[in-house]
Amino acid sequence: MPPGPILAWFDVHERDLPWRRDEATAWHILISEFMLQQTPVSRVLGPWREWVTRWPTPADMAAASGADVLRAWGKLGYPRRAQRLHTCAKSIAAQHDNVVPDDVDALLALPGVGEYTARAVACFAYGRAVPVVDTNVRRVIARACHGRADASTARRSDLDDASAIAPRSADGEPAPTAPRFSAALMELGALVCTARNPRCDACPIVGSCAWVAAGRPASTEPRKRVQRYEGTDRQARGRLLDVLRDRTGPVERDRLDAAWPADPGQRARALDSLLVDGLVEITDDGLFRLGG
Repeated sequence: MPPGPILAWFDVHERDLPWRRDEATAWHILISEFMLQQTPVSRVLGPWREWVTRWPTPADMAAASGADVLRAWGKLGYPRRAQRLHTCAKSIAAQHDNVVPDDVDALLALPGVGEYTARAVACFAYGRAVPVVDTNVRRVIARACHGRADASTARRSDLDDASAIAPRSADGEPAPTAPRFSAALMELGALVCTARNPRCDACPIVGSCAWVAAGRPASTEPRKRVQRYEGTDRQARGRLLDVLRDRTGPVERDRLDAAWPADPGQRARALDSLLVDGLVEITDDGLFRLGG
């Protein structure tokens, strides 16, 4: 896979996302990475802007209550991400002098930060030439390099594959453009080499793509079941959290019962899971409030 055409394509088609701008700090980029997990860019833009204004540094968020952070998370979904980010902010403020680390290993030691997020922050915030692999990158590599239609399953070789195609200097070391290439590869997967309707006619490397050369064979990987949302425990949890987010103080159990009346057993199960996760707390007088 030639990196040059991809970088040239990115120069023209890169989306103007606020966390990519020069004024975005490593902390702002870390917030974006937490929010973008399993959530489309369009839903993240508004909340991200509100968060970086309200909590411009880790210490600012660390000083906030867990309830305030959960309330600000709103309807982004998977609210434990907000809880983990709050814990992460406390760790950065206390152990790293309020500065997000620039080293992958140090980032991995932060609570709530996994392999992808650590590499993304090191690469996109600090320009470290480390491979960054998400679903989009994995799919582009599977098609362009290996002739496979999909790569829904992570493989141990993913990082090696990404490193092998990154631009290098004459001495074999990563080129200065390697971090930008990581972002370009991700953008190509998000905008052109998409999962369902790839736009091969707009692809800058269509002439060297192994999948196109093979006739675009269909995927041989098992189809993922589409996760429904309506009627699930996840929806029930969301409804209960909505009640608590809309109130500044604790609420009675009756208010939670009214939020999910159809299935008392499911409602109880959802509430128990929220209590176990620490997203909801019971006060001494038996009322319910957001955790933290």
